[in-house]
Amino acid sequence: MPVSDPSPDVIDRYFDADDRRDVDDVVALFTDDAEVVDEGQTWRGKERLRAWREGPASKYQYTTTILDTTRVRPDEYVLSGRLEGNFPGGTVDLNWHFTLAGGRINALRIE
Repeated sequence: MPVSDPSPDVIDRYFDADDRRDVDDVVALFTDDAEVVDEGQTWRGKERLRAWREGPASKYQYTTTILDTTRVRPDEYVLSGRLEGNFPGGTVDLNWHFTLAGGRINALRIE
């Protein structure tokens, strides 16, 4: 059975802040020009990332279980996991594609 790669601290802090629903801590982990793609929408820059976290990303209550971490390139990681919560269907498997720059998150694609 393959062993998951360890995820960088900034990614661990992202999921910790997400679990706590701490918008300020989540947004602080991103670069100023970061981009997030979630639910078919693209959010660019810290102000828009805050709107994403306070809007669509906070619509439901959920728990996240990370199942695997793969290092794609030196600053690119893909984490696979499962969300369970009060959204339609109640359970969904997702991939989080992180691109890092200078110890922060520069891009995140959730699919």
